[in-house]
Amino acid sequence: MVDEQPTASWVAKVPEVTLIFWIIKILCTTIGETGGDAFTMSFLGETTSEANPNGYLIGTAVFAVIFFVAVALQIKASKFHPFLYWFTIIATTTVGTTFADYLTRSNGLGYTVGSALLLAAVIASLIVWKLSTGTIDIASVRSAKSEMFYWITIMFSQTLGTALGDWFADTADLGYLGAAGVFGAGLLVLALLYYLTSATRPVLFWIAFILTRPLGAVVGDFLDKPHEQGGLQLSRYIATAILLVLIVGAILIFPQRPAEESH
Repeated sequence: MVDEQPTASWVAKVPEVTLIFWIIKILCTTIGETGGDAFTMSFLGETTSEANPNGYLIGTAVFAVIFFVAVALQIKASKFHPFLYWFTIIATTTVGTTFADYLTRSNGLGYTVGSALLLAAVIASLIVWKLSTGTIDIASVRSAKSEMFYWITIMFSQTLGTALGDWFADTADLGYLGAAGVFGAGLLVLALLYYLTSATRPVLFWIAFILTRPLGAVVGDFLDKPHEQGGLQLSRYIATAILLVLIVGAILIFPQRPAEESH
């Protein structure tokens, strides 16, 4: 199918992909991990465990409401608003964290099966998006339909990232820093492919978008998990607050422009 033609009232409401975009994205994925854990593990405390899914379910319900409200505001907006956009990204990471933890830990799927199912969901979302609109290029996100596909794909990718990060850190026994090294190397390879080859840009973008999530997830775990588990055991609240300050500072210091359509 050909891409739907956006009307004059629709403009790009997603940011241009630059280095600062990826820096803020990684900070947002990290705060999604520490923020999600702060609510389900610290605030709800005893209600959250592998044997008791209540904390993860409550956290998922709360963050899902925030996610839907944020997406509705983003779609309703008439232009690109940096703070609204990145707030919506953070909403996807927090709901992704708690939902992935529920699926893989409390629901008994495990990291391997959970990661496989979520990867299938991301791929299916991209395929349906491509068939429906003709492109998965983020610069084409200029209509309500494209925005819905965009945020659904992001939500699935953020959920996948949490499960994938846990798989590399725990199942593959790489630890948090080892897993961060793997995902960092993967992003380096993608950067080389971007600058040295003619590989399809939208595909490279979505692979990078997916990989930045588990990178942020394992960094977040490294910051707040106990020493005996290989973490720094920082307060989840303090780590989340510091990350939030860094995100706000980056948005204010480095102005972002909306993405331009490729021709």
